[in-house]
Amino acid sequence: MPGVNLDDRLRLIPGFTLLRRTSSLAANPTTQGVSLRGIGSSGTSRTLVLSDGIPLNDPFGGWVYWTRTSPDDVERVEMSRGATTSVFGDRAMGGTINFLTATPAQERLTFGIDGGNAGTVMPYGSYTNLVRNWLGVTASMRAFDTAGYYIVPQTIRGTIDTKANVRFLAPNIKLDFIGDRQRFALKTDLLTEERDNGTSVTRNSTSLGSLSGNYSRAIGDHNLSLLAFHQRQQFHAAFSSIATNRQTETLTFEQSVPAEATGGAGFASIRHSRLHFIGGGDFLRTTGTSFDYLPAGGQRAGGGTIFQRGMFGQADFSIGDLKLFAGSRFQWTGLQNSSTFYSPSGGFAWGRHWLRIRGSAYRAFRAPTLNELYREFRVGNTVTQANPGLRPEKIFGSEIGADIVMEKARFSVTAYRNELTDLIGNVTLSSTPSIIRQRQNISSALSRGIEASFRYRWNDLFFDSSYLMADSRFSNGRRIPQVARSQGSAQLTWQKNSTMLTGGIRPSSLQFEDDINSQLLPGFAVFHVGAQQQISHGVSFRFAMENAFNRTYLSGFTPQPQIAAPRLWRVGLRWQGKIR
Repeated sequence: MPGVNLDDRLRLIPGFTLLRRTSSLAANPTTQGVSLRGIGSSGTSRTLVLSDGIPLNDPFGGWVYWTRTSPDDVERVEMSRGATTSVFGDRAMGGTINFLTATPAQERLTFGIDGGNAGTVMPYGSYTNLVRNWLGVTASMRAFDTAGYYIVPQTIRGTIDTKANVRFLAPNIKLDFIGDRQRFALKTDLLTEERDNGTSVTRNSTSLGSLSGNYSRAIGDHNLSLLAFHQRQQFHAAFSSIATNRQTETLTFEQSVPAEATGGAGFASIRHSRLHFIGGGDFLRTTGTSFDYLPAGGQRAGGGTIFQRGMFGQADFSIGDLKLFAGSRFQWTGLQNSSTFYSPSGGFAWGRHWLRIRGSAYRAFRAPTLNELYREFRVGNTVTQANPGLRPEKIFGSEIGADIVMEKARFSVTAYRNELTDLIGNVTLSSTPSIIRQRQNISSALSRGIEASFRYRWNDLFFDSSYLMADSRFSNGRRIPQVARSQGSAQLTWQKNSTMLTGGIRPSSLQFEDDINSQLLPGFAVFHVGAQQQISHGVSFRFAMENAFNRTYLSGFTPQPQIAAPRLWRVGLRWQGKIR
């Protein structure tokens, strides 16, 4: 899959959406929350994103810093759509995405550098080794710089418009202590990034650091696990009002948001011949404040602390070819206006030979973040206000599906229905002279659809395609913003010996920018290609191109139109070997 960061690669999975159609190479980090299955995109994620079980969602706003995780460090990705398990808390209302890294097995040193158009350069390196069969050491670093691209069409571009871009440095170190019956992993990672947001005044920067630990011990067929993490960060941003002719802009305020989070979980896994049970508890304490500094010298601030705790149990029981699932979760939200919430889940899976039929039903919620409660922001001449009176949003979901698995082919289809209550959205209060919106609880909404995927392997060829139809509407019949009715992808890959070639398409139908469906974003389709060739022992050549036909398509309105990424290509050399 092409893409510098994981968000661009995961976009090939229909239903994976950020707030807008923009890439993390140009988008403000506060718009990089991820949702699945068309339940509504926002800056805050409605999906829990994990790295080896540790949350990557921003503690203050719930969005994800996709620059933090290198795709080369990820061995595989596990994605679960819907709150079909009670193990995870409120941030998994729409599902979970877990990035899993490999356990060190032998010494390996990697260096590489990619370069491309838009002034792109990305050096990276990693080292991994298993010392004396009990200590695994993994260290990696990735840096990136690009001149970026314009995010407004040339026809309306003015003197204030500059290219949106990102510069970041992301190092991390992980230690794995491996025993016969127990394992302990300790990881620390850092991120520093700076962004120009498309005009001469608007910029933002982030610095964060985290420390996490994960301990597990096998006791016969059973398992005990503990994990904990702490993260601190600082976010800075500048906002402006823009003249209609885009010739002048005025600084409206500068913002500084310090935040930190501490979390942990403990759970036990018990296995018998037909029964598997996992149960435990977790907590997350988040604190942060948004400080706004006004040009005239004034200051406003909003923030606080949210302390959530939860207890959960999940079990499955097998009866011949039938497996039954049931789960229960009780969570204290940490909010004064809604202190507790109960989340049950249940389902079944029946399989024989090449056929599997499955179904589930669940109830879940998501508590508003500190960002939604207390932080105001501005994009162009669109102002979005905070709302300290927000209530948790709730979902009742059900689904039924089938899988056909054969030697060379796999086909899956799922029909789902999600009832949403108190959905948090940006509600338009006025449209002139500027657009004023406020985060509010919307009474109800319904999202229903069908997703399907087909995979086929024939000798050296691999074909992968998927499709999602999502009809997501508020109770008044209007479409939920930022949700396309139809999304799909298809990719064909040929790999033989040391050569790999791949190409594909990602189409999407129209969607709306706003809650009143007045700002239409037409549909589009983009193509991508990639190649990799080993040219000598340990040295390989890589090539990737996104939006290969340089299609121009809209990504949003501020209220003037914005456009997504043009054609972006990269070439690179990578060396992999041992120190000795």
